[in-house]
Amino acid sequence: MRDYKKYIVWQDGHQLTMITYKLTKQFPKEELFGVTSQLRRATSSIPTNIADGCGRESDADFRRFLVMAHGSATEAEYLIFLSSELDYVSQTEFIDFTEKVIILRKQLRKLIDKLKS
Repeated sequence: MRDYKKYIVWQDGHQLTMITYKLTKQFPKEELFGVTSQLRRATSSIPTNIADGCGRESDADFRRFLVMAHGSATEAEYLIFLSSELDYVSQTEFIDFTEKVIILRKQLRKLIDKLKS
C-alpha cells in the first residue's frame, strides 16, 4: 500500500487546495454555489484522487485515479481563468495559481507515464 502523503504531487495538490479556499473566500457571495464551489471541488479532487488511488491494489488502478486528478487540475486551470476574467482574482493571483497548477499537471503526467511501463 502506498502512503499518499509521501508523494510531492499530493503535497502540492493539497497546497493548491488550501490556496483555493483562501482565494475563494473573497469571491462574491452569489458565486458560492457557482464558481466558488466548482473551483474548490476541482482543486480538492486532485489530492483526493491521488489518495484514493494510493489505496488501490494495482498500478493500473492508481494510474486511473491519477488520470482523474489530472483532469481535475485541468478543470481548475480553466476555472481560475474564468475567475480572472470575472475579476474575482487579481492578475498576480491568477498567474501564481496558473503556474502552480501547470507544475502540478506536469508532475501528474510524469507519474502517469511512469506507471504505463
